[in-house]
Amino acid sequence: MTKLKISVVIPAYNEEYAIENTIKKIKEVMRENDYEYEIIVINDGSTDNSLRILERVKDIRLINHLYNKGYGASLKEGIENSKNDFILITDADSTYPIEDIPRFTKYLDNFDMVVGDRTNAKNVSFPKKIAKFIITKLSNHLTKRKIPDINSGFRIFRRDLAMKFFHLFPEGFSFTTTITLAFLTNNYSIKYIPIKYFKRKGKSKVKSFDFIVFLELILRIMIYFKPLRIFSLISFTLFLLGIIVFIYSLFFLDKVLDITVTIILLSSLHVFILGLIADLIIKRSAK
Repeated sequence: MTKLKISVVIPAYNEEYAIENTIKKIKEVMRENDYEYEIIVINDGSTDNSLRILERVKDIRLINHLYNKGYGASLKEGIENSKNDFILITDADSTYPIEDIPRFTKYLDNFDMVVGDRTNAKNVSFPKKIAKFIITKLSNHLTKRKIPDINSGFRIFRRDLAMKFFHLFPEGFSFTTTITLAFLTNNYSIKYIPIKYFKRKGKSKVKSFDFIVFLELILRIMIYFKPLRIFSLISFTLFLLGIIVFIYSLFFLDKVLDITVTIILLSSLHVFILGLIADLIIKRSAK
């Protein structure tokens, strides 16, 4: 029986309290399940003792950034330098249940990506829950799929598929959101598995402004892969606005704002046609 070949990619920025224990757990799970594996750790310009700790850890491939490049940049470099069929990404802060890796791998025959679902996690701040809820609902609507956890950092996926979308992957924390949307909008299969999510050691690296970045990212990905869904939504909104203006002017202003209504409705039509053209271009280029 052929061994499953996995490259474990771990981005690390100031994780001196957890990184060594995380690697130890990964090695134990890999050996117990007889996987063929490599561990690639990217020290992303840490200013604490992370690099010194990693330099004494055996049997890992260490990539060192002289300055902080970002979560996505670290993952991209790790994936690019990997050699195995499947990529497993996890955080260095011991928040994810490493022992669940065998639960993930058993689905790889039928799914292109398996993701840890933190939906029921209790140790997530309320503002982050609200932001994640909005982002997820918008993503669900645009992809026509239910996405339990759009930016989980604990997932395993096929390397060859990830490389197809490599040019889209950002340098920051929206890497996981990007790869999720890229897979779903191209009809690749994703399996979500509920997992525990532990309290991290050290401070979170996610900043509050990332919410806006995520929203921008979702729109950009959808325009790139499914433009008609975005343009049709804008078109419908304009059409509805035109009808509202028409009804309001007819019943409350005693005159119809025909020029205004015409401009809005024509704009609605133009946006929809633009979406059709963009969708046609995307489909033709994909052949």
